[in-house]
Amino acid sequence: MAEDRKAYMIKDDNLGEVRIADEVVAIIAGLAATEVEGVSSMRGNITNELVSKLGMKNLSKGIKVKIQENVVSVDVALNICFGYAIPKVSSSVQEKVKSAIENMTGLGVSRVNVRIASVDLEKRK
Repeated sequence: MAEDRKAYMIKDDNLGEVRIADEVVAIIAGLAATEVEGVSSMRGNITNELVSKLGMKNLSKGIKVKIQENVVSVDVALNICFGYAIPKVSSSVQEKVKSAIENMTGLGVSRVNVRIASVDLEKRK
């Protein structure tokens, strides 16, 4: 089986190995970020936005993941709902993303960078 995508590998000499694709870590981060109150959506390119409106989701849009030596750094670009405090929402996103990645993958998270890409005026408090 050819491996086209980057993956983090956990070796267990007794049972075999487990590979976690970067895309999986990005999806975990995206799902965690969108669960935070005040986050309207993840930021993606025009194609991703059109695909989302048609009902199909690209759960890793707006997420960049870098895994080096068992440690993850994540860049999250999101749209925030109008009326929410950006520092509070950003901090909640950082905590939620870090916790979700660490709990689900066993990888450490060194940083979660949040970029507010836009404000969604349709989704007010």
